[in-house]
Amino acid sequence: MKLWQKDTGIDKKIESFTIGRDAELDIYLAPFDVLGSIAHITMLESIKLLEKDELAILTKALQQIYKEIEKGEFVIEDGVEDVHSQVEKLLTERLGDAGKKIHSGRSRNDQVLLDLRLYIREEIRQLTIGIEKLFNRLVTLSEQYKDVLIPGYTHFQVAMPSSFGLWFGAYAESLADDLLLLQAAYRITNQNPLGSAAGYGSSFPLNRTMTTELLGFDDLSYNVVYAQMGRGKTEKTVAFALNSIAATLGKLAMDVTLYMNQNFGFLTFPDHLTTGSSIMPHKKNPDVFELLRARCNKIQNIATEIGMTTGNLPSGYHRDFQIMKESFFDGLQDTKTCLEITEYMLQNIIIKEEILNDKRYRFLFSVEAVNKLVLEGMSFRDAYKKIGRDIESGNYEDASQVAHTHEGSIGNLCNEQINAKFDKALASFGFEKVKEAEKRLLG
Repeated sequence: MKLWQKDTGIDKKIESFTIGRDAELDIYLAPFDVLGSIAHITMLESIKLLEKDELAILTKALQQIYKEIEKGEFVIEDGVEDVHSQVEKLLTERLGDAGKKIHSGRSRNDQVLLDLRLYIREEIRQLTIGIEKLFNRLVTLSEQYKDVLIPGYTHFQVAMPSSFGLWFGAYAESLADDLLLLQAAYRITNQNPLGSAAGYGSSFPLNRTMTTELLGFDDLSYNVVYAQMGRGKTEKTVAFALNSIAATLGKLAMDVTLYMNQNFGFLTFPDHLTTGSSIMPHKKNPDVFELLRARCNKIQNIATEIGMTTGNLPSGYHRDFQIMKESFFDGLQDTKTCLEITEYMLQNIIIKEEILNDKRYRFLFSVEAVNKLVLEGMSFRDAYKKIGRDIESGNYEDASQVAHTHEGSIGNLCNEQINAKFDKALASFGFEKVKEAEKRLLG
């Protein structure tokens, strides 16, 4: 069954090529297709395109299909092109002619646009749960190990004192900024495209404001041509947010991989969370973080891939858009998995203390020595030269004290303020409004 099919068939090879992975990926869209259809038929009844009794039986049947989807009983049958066709097929089989009326006033174009936006906003909600868990873990670790000093590096050279408090806290604040990008993507996503039909509106007197409210959207995509232009733009905007999250996780994974190395030796993990070598019995490999690093690099490529797919397309609908679903859907799932595994690993991290007792770090506090002379009255340039000469001549006296108290430094991590920044961004999504709207549609 195909919503566009008339009385002619289609070549099987062409059908296979054009459908691609749609049947597999459309399962993700199934609950949202049902939600969108309930809102749509509610609006159709309000403009007299459905009778009240038809609305009642269609709504009940769609709510039943939603329950079947939740139980994993919904499938897209062989020969059925996509989720939209399957839902309409089930309704027609169960209700007869009433099932054929749900498509009035919409096209597959705005139907898939709507499904995608409902799906994406739910995926963003789930992403925020994973981000929040990891953020809280990082802040907890930052406070727990705030007094454990480690060397900081510039150009991969030992530079100045840092701490695990700073290191964990840095990634927590990075996630807070990632959340701001995700929030912007959510704002763009959470606009209603339904009623744009094939991209040029409808001669039916559709009430698009009504479906916007029924589905819990923040606003409409008003211009029907722009609503269609949102295909690709929405996914790319979300992909930029995924890119930012993946960049944070990938950098953390790289740090952990380095810090587990014996030449650093700053941290480790229990044996059951690492792997060994088939011939070298001493090996303890950070496979999780190496795979995490690779996955994050892959995620960061999605926005580029979408841009290359859509960059030279004019306005209107094009079948090219279908190709984006594969990497985009996979990227959403991969990002959630990466957040989850990172938080799980950090639950079990083992921090080494007394790291700076190693002689290789004896010049780590040279800046502290310079600053001490400046505080005693010497100019910075003269103090810098003196300490430099002392190091060269072997007269440098090893220091081991840091007195950093300004905002965001070793002695003043500002985790409370970072928490407040994160909480403010999280609260502004407004997921509760969406959940209430969905509950009303599902009765």
